[in-house]
Amino acid sequence: MWRLWGETAIPECEVILYTRSGCCLCERVLPLLHQAQQRFQFRLREVDLAHEPDLEAEYGEQIPVVVIDGQVRFRGCVNPVLLTRQLRAIAAKR
Repeated sequence: MWRLWGETAIPECEVILYTRSGCCLCERVLPLLHQAQQRFQFRLREVDLAHEPDLEAEYGEQIPVVVIDGQVRFRGCVNPVLLTRQLRAIAAKR
């Protein structure tokens, strides 16, 4: 598949967005993640905290929370420049 900007695909990388329905911050983050996904071809998974009581207790009002390869990278908002840097660093290691 053709990739934008010639970025290295990292399909083995998983990005998880912890969200809650009706969250306006989450609605802003999702398009940023979709754009990054087009560039890097990572797996993106959305998890609604309403269905995960343990995660709801852990993250509470910090949503959206973005986890990249098992590490929490963003809470509350996503900086697109830092997101790209982190994904490039993962791609460079693989």
